[in-house]
Amino acid sequence: MSRPLRILAGMLLLCAAGIGQAHKLSDSYLSLRQDGTGTTFAGQWDIALRDLDYAIGIDSNHDGEITWGELRASQQRVMGYALERLRVESIARGDREACPLRPQQMLVDEHVDGHYAVLRFTADCRLRASQLALHYALLFDVDPTHRGLLQITSGHLSQAAVLPREAPTIAVNLDSPQRWQQLAEFVTEGVWHIWKGFDHILFLLTLLFPAVIVYRHGHWEARGSWRASAFDVLKVVTAFTVAHSLTLSLAVLGLVHVPSRIVESTIAATVLLGALNNLVPVVLERRWLVAFAFGLVHGLGFASVLADLGLHGANLALALVGFNAGVEVGQFAIVMVFLPLAVLLRDTVFYQRVFVPVGSGVIGMIAAVWLISRATGYPG
Repeated sequence: MSRPLRILAGMLLLCAAGIGQAHKLSDSYLSLRQDGTGTTFAGQWDIALRDLDYAIGIDSNHDGEITWGELRASQQRVMGYALERLRVESIARGDREACPLRPQQMLVDEHVDGHYAVLRFTADCRLRASQLALHYALLFDVDPTHRGLLQITSGHLSQAAVLPREAPTIAVNLDSPQRWQQLAEFVTEGVWHIWKGFDHILFLLTLLFPAVIVYRHGHWEARGSWRASAFDVLKVVTAFTVAHSLTLSLAVLGLVHVPSRIVESTIAATVLLGALNNLVPVVLERRWLVAFAFGLVHGLGFASVLADLGLHGANLALALVGFNAGVEVGQFAIVMVFLPLAVLLRDTVFYQRVFVPVGSGVIGMIAAVWLISRATGYPG
């Protein structure tokens, strides 16, 4: 097998290896609000019940359903587990002091992707902070892909940040928001999200496979020129981008709400239909219309990252622009890796008769498993 084919096959296998990670990625939502004295912060931390169960086991009868009784019985363990993994320090005039965290109460709330424990606590600082330093370590020991989504409010100023395992510590200036840093963090989060969102990648690949070939006389054959292939990719990717940007914005602004199970199941269905269209071509022209229609659904999937953070004003604008830009950068990188290799191989019988049908078949089987799992709630 030639080197370009090995690279293409490796990309497909990498996505297939992520079959179990195609659901919404693990996030928690942490907010801190400074009170009038400037020395106390009221905290709220929303953590997915599925993540807490995975980390410390709160489903006592192992029936796959976490009840309020089970959560309440685990309250002390949940509070201890979480607050031990968060450190808050106040910084004022060069002095730095730890702010003890005191648990207040635990509630439960429903987010777009399921139920979350809502932990309320206070961070009591002796110094009136001009800066706040946080070290975040929730779930990193069991899930290195976990992210903490942070919002800090001081007076009328509010700031947002992302806390990944690679950069778990942040210092926030409470008097002067660092807007460019926030924008850069959400751009990075958008890139990371598309690269770890295997369902989105596989759908994109189902659109890219036929970009360098055309279906004539009952079989695939090479397109006439690389320019024609590039133009087809441009139309398809642009339509997909416009569509998911639209629904991402509408969902985060609260103008559209669709239950998570429906969104995730429909995304799996789009991947399956895209793969089947490569195996039994039905839509040959205007594939960009299909990309646009299906992109509307994928945008709702992207929105789940930001919708529950509760951002407003400048924070919301920065998060939306940054995250969306990051998604496009990540998507563009995938296209730039795939397209040149596909152009080089488009004339080969292997690409036309083996790689495209086998690759589409593998993607279709993966998508079918996702669809059944998401539609039924069964952890496939």
